[in-house]
Amino acid sequence: MKVILLKGVKKLGEAGDVKDVSQGYARNYLIPNGMAVEATPSALKDLEKQKNILERKEKNLMEKMEAMAEKLKGLQLTLSAKVGEGGKLFGSVTSKDIAEKLQEQGFNIDRRKIDLKDPIRGLGAYNLNLKLHPEVSVEIEVIVEEG
Repeated sequence: MKVILLKGVKKLGEAGDVKDVSQGYARNYLIPNGMAVEATPSALKDLEKQKNILERKEKNLMEKMEAMAEKLKGLQLTLSAKVGEGGKLFGSVTSKDIAEKLQEQGFNIDRRKIDLKDPIRGLGAYNLNLKLHPEVSVEIEVIVEEG
């Protein structure tokens, strides 16, 4: 029996996959638990429509992120921080601080998309990657100065 998976099922497939499974498995487990629906011609047609809609949305999102990456390319952000002896910062510069600075310049980027392994604890220039999309990333320079 062919079914369309509505959720990811371990060792079977991901949501949207069309799988051939035994009738008992489909009727007694997958369909009653809301994990799959029978792959009728109309259900397959709906699945194709949904896939097309998702592909268009994904393509639009990727185009927007590529355009944003072009604007961000080569951007220098200057952050000021209080400094103690030896050039060490009081506190640190985190991805949240960088996201706020980007927001001031008109870029609304989630802080989780900023590839900052450890908070910045010293003065200087740092190159960071922004992962705007799984296939689009851009490098910016963050300069931390005494302020």
